This record gives sequence, C-alpha cells and structure tokens, in this order.
Amino acid sequence: MTVLSGVLVLPGGLQAGELHFGRTIEQINIQPQPGSVPVRYLLPGFIDSHVHGGNGGDTMDGVAGIDTLARFHARHGTTTLLPTTITNPWGQVLAALEAVREVMTRGVPGGADIVGAHLEGPFISPNKLGAQPPLTLAPTPERVAQALETGSIRAVTLAPEMAGAAQAGLDFARAGVRVGVGHTTADAETVRDFLKAVQAAGGRTAATHLYNAMGGIEGRVPGAAGALITDAQTWLEVILDGVHVHEISFLLAATAAAGRVMLITDAMRAAGLGDGESELGGQKVIVKDGKAVLADGRSIAGSVLTLDVALRNALATGLSLPDVSRMLSAAPANSLGLMDRGRLDVGLRADVVVLSEQFEVEAVYVGGQQINREQVAGASL
Repeated sequence: MTVLSGVLVLPGGLQAGELHFGRTIEQINIQPQPGSVPVRYLLPGFIDSHVHGGNGGDTMDGVAGIDTLARFHARHGTTTLLPTTITNPWGQVLAALEAVREVMTRGVPGGADIVGAHLEGPFISPNKLGAQPPLTLAPTPERVAQALETGSIRAVTLAPEMAGAAQAGLDFARAGVRVGVGHTTADAETVRDFLKAVQAAGGRTAATHLYNAMGGIEGRVPGAAGALITDAQTWLEVILDGVHVHEISFLLAATAAAGRVMLITDAMRAAGLGDGESELGGQKVIVKDGKAVLADGRSIAGSVLTLDVALRNALATGLSLPDVSRMLSAAPANSLGLMDRGRLDVGLRADVVVLSEQFEVEAVYVGGQQINREQVAGASL
C-alpha cells in the first residue's frame, strides 16, 4: 500500500489530503494541509490520445519503438497513451497496428499503459497532408475491415470528404473506435453532418489536433474547426506547444467547449532529444529551438512536446489547475470510453502524477507502480 499526501486535484476541486492505493485507489482522506509542509499536487495520470514517438522511438518502428516512446512519456506524467500511426504504405501501417496489439497484450514495464492505437493515416485528404507523406488512401470497406482485424484501434482520423469516409465512420463507430475529423478540406456543413451520423450510430467523435490541417474560423466561413467546436458531443484535441496553436485560439476552444478540450502532444521521435535532424514518416525533419519542421523549412512536423510542459503552458494562459487537469485526464478518458481512469476516485486505477509547487513532475505511478524517472529529458517552452 502506498500513501501520498498533498493537495489532491479531485473532480470537485483542490483538497488537501492523503491518497491510499495499491493497483487501484483504495482510500482518500481529506485533511488540512500543514502550513510548514511544502506544497505538492497529486493529479490523475495524463492521457495522450495522439503521440507518434519520443526519445528516438516511433510507432512505425514497431514493438521496440512503442516501448521506447511509452517509457519516455511516462517519465513526463503520461500514464496512458495511444501510439499513433502516420500515412505510409498500407502494409506498414497494418504492421504498426499489429505491433501496438502485441504491446497492449504484454504491457510496457516502466512505461505508460497502452490501450490501443490512433490510426491517423492514411484515410486523410491529400490536400491537407500537413507533415504526412503523400500516400493517402480511401477508407474502403476492405481496408477498414483489415484495420479493425488487428484488434488494436482505439481512435481513427478521417477526412469526411474522402470517398467512403461516411461509411467508414459508421463502421469504426460500431466497433467502439473514437472517430476523429482531421487533415480535411471539408466545410462546416459536411463536418456537422458527418459528426451527427457517427454519433447516431453510437460513436464518440473528436477533432484531430483542432485548427491544424483543417483551416481556421471566419465569420461567414466557420469551416471544420467551427463545426467541431460547436458540436456539444465532440472532444477537441489541442497541441499546446507554443507553435501549433495561438494562446487566444486555445482559450476560444476552452471557453466555447468547456470540459471538451483534450491536451495532446502529437510528439515525434525527436521529443526529448534536443535540436538537430530527425525523421517523421520517412521524411527528414529539422528541430530548432523546440520547433520541428520538414526539410522545406515551412511545414510544421509534429512536436517535441510532453504533457507536463503542456500543463504548464495551459496554466500560463490563466486556467485553473483543476480545469487543466481535466484536459489532461478526464476529458481524454471520456473521449475514449476509459471509465477506469482519468480521475482520483476510489476504485479507479492508481494512475497518479505528483507535481511540485512549480508544477514540475516529481513522481509518476502507473497502475500503482512507480516509474523510474532517471535521465529525464525535460524541455520546456
């Protein structure tokens, strides 16, 4: 039995107290915080529904790469994650999904819990690739069935305007997969109708990195982003690294869609390695001053973000710690149908992050087991 004391970030707000846990949380005692004790915060573990890599590892590398990224991000407070694919030849995408399934089955000692894959490519628009390679495919029934047969997909990104996307959205929804809209040229009306159809089939819907690779919002042209923000059942991924999304755009989403914003990293293999050359989906990437771009110097290529940094960035916008914690834990858990985590509550998994008074990670527990945090590469914005 582990007992931690500090300021607990609970669903109802901040409370000083003790947390008792083994694999699950067994007891929460609320008590006054002694004035002489340094403040530390106990939060539910972070959940990243969109992460390609970290510390040199990438989802497309297979089992070894997934192990590497899961251990790296765990040291930064991420206790649950979805290894995320990128548009590649279809056989390589399927192989990556199979590798995720293998890791799900055996787990990652010393790493985050892998609950499935995020299939981000190849069912996206060739006209909104972002940093994805130009190898997009239509989501035909045959390809959707092949992907689902891997047994690993927990989230998918679709461009609603693609041929076959409407049926694919329904097929994924009925299989329990969260359906995200992203890398799309679709207008607001097309996105709105797509979301409603998926939801009518019992599906959960999301925005894949809101604002990025979908255009912005104008008064007479709300676009995909406008439709996603205003749909009350849609969860919104945001990359809050100081590069992808302006602070005001983030606050717009946080205000208009209170409780539905999820912070993600969209991290690539270069996360944690500092400046220099790297790779994403077979493409050369240059990282300089915390910004990753393709060799053309213009296209943003994922991020080198970790969720502890995203937390501090969100706090710097003026949001409260309970609100930011919800974006890191409860919101992504609910978006993925993970009812056993995402909050500090009796009976739930003991996924816990301990933060200092300066909101630096001091300790991480995954299913009650403490993560070894030696040799953490800790960048910040």
